[in-house]
Amino acid sequence: MLLKKGSTGEDVKRLQTKLGLTADGSFGPGTETKVKEWQAANGLTSDGIVGDSSWSKMFGAAAPVAPVSIAKVEGLNLEALRGHVPAAVIAQIPETAKKFNITNSLRLAHFLAQCGHESGGFTAVSENLNYSADGLKKIFGKYFPGNLNESYARQPEKIAARVYASRMGNGDESTKEGYKFRGRGYIQLTGKSNYTNFTKFIGEDCIAAPDLVATKYPLASAAFFFDSNKLWSICDKGATDADVTAVTKRVNGGTIGLADRIKHFKEYYNLLK
Repeated sequence: MLLKKGSTGEDVKRLQTKLGLTADGSFGPGTETKVKEWQAANGLTSDGIVGDSSWSKMFGAAAPVAPVSIAKVEGLNLEALRGHVPAAVIAQIPETAKKFNITNSLRLAHFLAQCGHESGGFTAVSENLNYSADGLKKIFGKYFPGNLNESYARQPEKIAARVYASRMGNGDESTKEGYKFRGRGYIQLTGKSNYTNFTKFIGEDCIAAPDLVATKYPLASAAFFFDSNKLWSICDKGATDADVTAVTKRVNGGTIGLADRIKHFKEYYNLLK
């Protein structure tokens, strides 16, 4: 268990509920402050980071590991992934594999390696846009001329509304659709157009309830990205480093984190074979 500023997900929601906060599942400055206050009041190091000791004292037990029954998928030895991929992720694989034609170990290994890297080990399901003024200049410089970055720093809603405005199907900055349809899922689905297309495919309204992409469909939305971008045919070419590199370039637009992606591809492929 390790929750800190920038973490997202169901465990963060549980933590926030315990602290009397709005359970939005995003560990921001407000949650960090409350954690520090609680830690100080309970004789713990007041660092704002929830590790096993803080979690155990707060909830009376170690971080929960819910038992997950793994459905059988023909041709895929999902049991072999236990201990290597979070159980909650494994539980999503059967339905996702069925919907998106993940029919063999090669495709699944490529897919999981990319999802795992892009989401920080299957931990991030919502885009973190809590940038400093300097960070905005470095990452999104063209959207913040002059010193405009200073008035947007550390304000994720305002940042997303601006940098994603009037593209990917979003309205202008005033609509805040850039934030509403920010990146979610293990390979971040971004923009109203992509949410609309995913909604049509999955059959549940992710336009009205975009958080579904993060909470219910983090793996399915990533598979939708693979399917829409015709990545399966690249996966099918083989298991060499060059093949992982080719998939990475389509997912990342470059080769950031390539060594980690290759490492995990080999791990998953050897387990699944």
